[in-house]
Amino acid sequence: MDAQGRGHAEDIDPADQWVFNPRTNSYELRLTSGDAAPHAGRAATPPSPRSAEGSGAASAPASDRSTRSPAARPGGPAGPGEDDRRVPGQRSRRAPGGPAEAGPRSRRKPRPKKSARKRVVRWGGGLAALLVLSGCTTAYLIYQDWNNNIDKVDVGIDNPATTDGPVNILILGTDSRAGEGNGSYGDEDSVGHADTTLLLHVSEDRSNATALSIPRDMLTDIPDCPTKQPDGTEKTIPGETNVRFNESLGQHGRDPGCTWRTVQQLTGVEINHFMMADFNAVKELSTAVGGVEVCVAKDIDDPKSHLKLSAGTHRVAGEQALAFVRTRNSVGFGSDLSRIELQQQFLGSMFRQMKSRDTLTDPGKVLDLADAATNALTVDEGIGSVKKLADLARDLSRVNPENITFTTVPVIDNPAEKVKATVVLDEAKARPLFRMIKEDKSLTETKKKDDDKPKGEPVEKVPAAQVRVDVLNGGGPIGAAQQTVTWLQNQQAVPLSTNAGNADAEQPATTLTYGSDQAGQAATLAEMMGLPKSALKKQSEPAGEGVPMRLVLGPDYVAAGTPLEAPDKAPEGVQKINGADEDVCAK
Repeated sequence: MDAQGRGHAEDIDPADQWVFNPRTNSYELRLTSGDAAPHAGRAATPPSPRSAEGSGAASAPASDRSTRSPAARPGGPAGPGEDDRRVPGQRSRRAPGGPAEAGPRSRRKPRPKKSARKRVVRWGGGLAALLVLSGCTTAYLIYQDWNNNIDKVDVGIDNPATTDGPVNILILGTDSRAGEGNGSYGDEDSVGHADTTLLLHVSEDRSNATALSIPRDMLTDIPDCPTKQPDGTEKTIPGETNVRFNESLGQHGRDPGCTWRTVQQLTGVEINHFMMADFNAVKELSTAVGGVEVCVAKDIDDPKSHLKLSAGTHRVAGEQALAFVRTRNSVGFGSDLSRIELQQQFLGSMFRQMKSRDTLTDPGKVLDLADAATNALTVDEGIGSVKKLADLARDLSRVNPENITFTTVPVIDNPAEKVKATVVLDEAKARPLFRMIKEDKSLTETKKKDDDKPKGEPVEKVPAAQVRVDVLNGGGPIGAAQQTVTWLQNQQAVPLSTNAGNADAEQPATTLTYGSDQAGQAATLAEMMGLPKSALKKQSEPAGEGVPMRLVLGPDYVAAGTPLEAPDKAPEGVQKINGADEDVCAK
């Protein structure tokens, strides 16, 4: 501890305050430079309190003061008869020419006196460091809070957060009434169903995206679904045929993984991740971005959704935003399909708002948005952290809103019903649309990039007679495998084709699996059958001499000779909304 810390005014080195007294043969504490040595036999004592006059010297007993020689005073000469062994005075670095000059110098370097400016700078720097530390701590706590906000579901499929290829995300809106203020919308004890479902496809080059809405009342098949139970065990929920699509979630304990598998089976598109939101998500996200601009072509007063809007453009948030996306009786034909178009208008507008400078340059909005998103979303394990979600969002944000197309699965009224309540797939329009998404073909016209050109050396095709393939039925029409083999042998001159029966399990789409030494055979067969690039599954190892390729026909197979290659344009009559269209107005 230095002298300053002890409150001394003379900048004294504390090591010099202990001096040797030859009269007592011991070291004694000397607190001021002017003090004489204590009388023989008297121990060193602490300094007396300062006098009322404010003298910095300690008061000495009267006897000591009367006998003190001039030598005891700083700079005074030694008196006659003074003991040469008198204890030297305390050394000071501040008094040149005094007794401090006579004694040996301290080995410590003098400590320069701090200026007021330096003290201010140090205090300012310390305060800044404290603020930075506080800021980092706060940021860390916020980050951890956001991580804890996110709900995750283990669907048994673990995909990385981002990929170099196309990205397919299943977006689920559940009609669960759980949460504050939602009980008035219906049964608050409902487990929630797949009320709103979109398959968001983002192209490999991130130049475009397609958001495919799936009607909740569409009849479809739900496959068997393995689900994780709270105790860590796995339970398989049996599948069902010809039931409403919205029953793929919530019904019989089905989790988002069941909807995931249902959509994958329906479309043939492999899904990477899912995000699920409830009523509160719509309210919180719309509020966080400062409201979402929507348009209605007529006055709306809907007692079921509680939406009241005059004709024209409005900015909705919170409860009003939720009422907007729930409205169906007051727009279009009053059906779920009309409500889907409202939701597409809302989502397109919200995406534009999120990407706008008003949002991205406002730290408050960004923080509110992040907090709302982490509070509102339930996701798969692959994106179950703030970092993973941020990585995915950063990757997908490269898509321009002008190149996002909202569309709906083509359906028709259920012909088996007199009173129309459900819809069924319009096969003629839906299958080509699914293939376009699967083949990464945009519904929006975009300029091709230079790196979109085929990569690598072109594969040299082999003669048809050298193509060796086993054909299996993995979801195509009954007899599809034999029909294909007959066509290959009789019309395409492929004698080494064989009917290998049914595949072990149904698969989402047709695939051709081949070894690294069979690329020429695969190219020949793919051209014959019109197989898309996504159907070709090249293995890293060679198949070996005489081993056949494996062609598994999926639900996308129509008939032998009918190409499976996706069309370049969506079929006529497919509903579409552009993500940048600000003129969309609900009628």
